[in-house]
Amino acid sequence: MNGSVSRRSVIAAGVSVGMSGLAPGVFRQAHAESRPIKVGLTSIFSGRVAQLGITTKNGLLLEFEAFNAAGGVGGRTIELVDRDSKGKPEDAARLTRELIESEGCDIIFCGEASGSAFAAHEVARSSRALLMHVISETTQLTADAKLRSWNSFRSARQALHDSIVGGAFAAKIAKEQGLTRWATIAADYAYGREATPEFMGYVESNGAKVELVAESWPKLFQPDYTDSITKILQSRPQALFCGLWGGDLVSFIDQGNLFGLFDNVRVFAIHLADYTTLMSVKQLPAAGAFSSNRYVSVFPSRSENASWSEAYNKRFGSKPTNWSWEACVGARFVIDAIRRTNSAEPAKLAEAIKGMQVAAPVGMRDGKTVMRSEDQTIVDYALGWGRIVPNDPYLVDVQPADWSEVLRLETDWKRRVGFG
Repeated sequence: MNGSVSRRSVIAAGVSVGMSGLAPGVFRQAHAESRPIKVGLTSIFSGRVAQLGITTKNGLLLEFEAFNAAGGVGGRTIELVDRDSKGKPEDAARLTRELIESEGCDIIFCGEASGSAFAAHEVARSSRALLMHVISETTQLTADAKLRSWNSFRSARQALHDSIVGGAFAAKIAKEQGLTRWATIAADYAYGREATPEFMGYVESNGAKVELVAESWPKLFQPDYTDSITKILQSRPQALFCGLWGGDLVSFIDQGNLFGLFDNVRVFAIHLADYTTLMSVKQLPAAGAFSSNRYVSVFPSRSENASWSEAYNKRFGSKPTNWSWEACVGARFVIDAIRRTNSAEPAKLAEAIKGMQVAAPVGMRDGKTVMRSEDQTIVDYALGWGRIVPNDPYLVDVQPADWSEVLRLETDWKRRVGFG
């Protein structure tokens, strides 16, 4: 092991020369080489969106268990330590600090929605731990150079990418069907406030006429959407952009159906095409619903994607989610870096991950996705919009992204908002 002393060597030496004959440093070195690599995870494991944390953890476990079954690296396996932030930024920050300082985790997976992700991000920036954001999609988390740090990465998709592709998709349908009156609804936090104008801006820039007749900003995890539904109904829109997700999206659609909200309104909901959401909604919007691919096993249509979905289902008895693949990809970057460097040292891992390509169920560059060096976020993942249907495969007529166009428009957007 590169000149180091293995645990077996220490035992053998103890038998031959006696325990007192070994220097204390040998014991410390042997212990360091045999102890598990402790990895921390904060996420939401309780309440209406507990599936976020559960399926995020599952996505990590599938990769860590395979790594451990193969013997790890140098005999060192991964031990996952998870904590429930309940979606509260103050708890996410506190738990991230505890995982680093008290639990000794040099690697943290942040499975938090945007508000809590920013809180955990700030804690990690002042530490020496490696942080991998696996859930937060708010664009500024990696687009704003002031927020970047050597030790923070993101394996989650990005809101701007979805807005670019979704805006063009929605504009085409709007022009074909004469949809001009738009309403929007999204939770009142960083992601919602960011994704909504981004999406609507790209609808308009792709040639569709947009008259914004209503905006609604309910609280994150709000149980009752009556006020929002009433406001939208009174504005008589033809199309609705919806940035809600998880249990919030399920509750909004189920409550909206009771009021007849969707009888004549086309719904463009970024987060609808995810198995846990689709299987929880009692009735899809009657006039038609469209979504980005969150996670469906048929897109991309590759055997590796289908095989990963089957393996996940076999291990956990449920279908994977968008959060599952984001966590899976984040785990693969970290595991590959551990193997390449033969180390769990955060600085070495960070250097290895920059620009790295890993095989991924949603990879689009010859089955791989890429950790872009300049802002340490992923690109070349499966991205497309399609029409929702009530049964498997759930998402049909998918229009895949042209990544060269996405990247061009992303560069333009960064310059326009001062992030270039």
